[in-house]
Amino acid sequence: MNYEDYHHLNHVKEQQTSKKTLWLTLMLTMFFTIVEIVGGLMSNSLALLSDSAHMISDVIALGLSMAAIYMAARKPNQKYTFGFLRFEIIASFLNGLALAVIAVGIIVESIKRMIYPQGVDLQLMLLIASIGLVVNIVLTVVLSRSTREEENLNVKSALWHFFGDLLSSVGVIISAVLIHVTGYSFFDPLISMVIGGIIFTGGAKIIRESHLILMESVPEKFDLDAIRRDISEVEGAEDVHELHLWSISTDHYSLTAHVFVRENIQPFCVILAINHILKTKYGITHTTIQIEHPAMHDHGEYGKQFMLQRA
Repeated sequence: MNYEDYHHLNHVKEQQTSKKTLWLTLMLTMFFTIVEIVGGLMSNSLALLSDSAHMISDVIALGLSMAAIYMAARKPNQKYTFGFLRFEIIASFLNGLALAVIAVGIIVESIKRMIYPQGVDLQLMLLIASIGLVVNIVLTVVLSRSTREEENLNVKSALWHFFGDLLSSVGVIISAVLIHVTGYSFFDPLISMVIGGIIFTGGAKIIRESHLILMESVPEKFDLDAIRRDISEVEGAEDVHELHLWSISTDHYSLTAHVFVRENIQPFCVILAINHILKTKYGITHTTIQIEHPAMHDHGEYGKQFMLQRA
């Protein structure tokens, strides 16, 4: 017998805008990564090579993000009842981790270059950096527009990657100008250290956001105490406990709660009223409200105290 579970909320994300944006971004990134690696090796510029290493991470990150978007569009099944939405967050966590690791590598290599300075080809370095600046401005604008249209932590993490690239290109240009004016080559690794610090900051931000979702913490946009008060004010609801609110993925929230109700009230009316408040006021549509009473459901000391206060 074939059986397909019924879900009143579709646990999939169709993200056509994000998909098109990421495909365009991936193609441009792969092209410029090759250009920057060749240019960095020919010019012997650490700033360019550190930026090309970051670009390689961008290609990997974008590949993960693309996989996450296609996975998120797959329907739930009897094993994965929430579908594959959580893969978006796993990919974002890995992207943030990659940013942090690459940033540390850039800083370490910069310190080595400051101890053992090396000459650079300024003209080639400046040319590649200028091309990179134009490419990264285009990609940053495209991704920024996409994040305004669709909420997607993967696209946001990709945006951080390219914001770091944009700053890297600016840093390489500044480095080339300073070396030309002063003759001091240590500006190349010094700028690289600054770039590494900025990239690490972006990676840490993405790691934190994805970590909070993976740990099923209450999303920052919600006040759990306010939600508890609103549920408690529903006619017939006398107590709210076992209240949980978490994200499966960005912009996809779930809430469960146990509610004590008066014996003389219709429990279905209470559930309808609570779900109405959660949907209209907070935009939470995936809810499970369990109606109880300590006189019929054992709640140990908690139930006893409730009955005493009620008496």
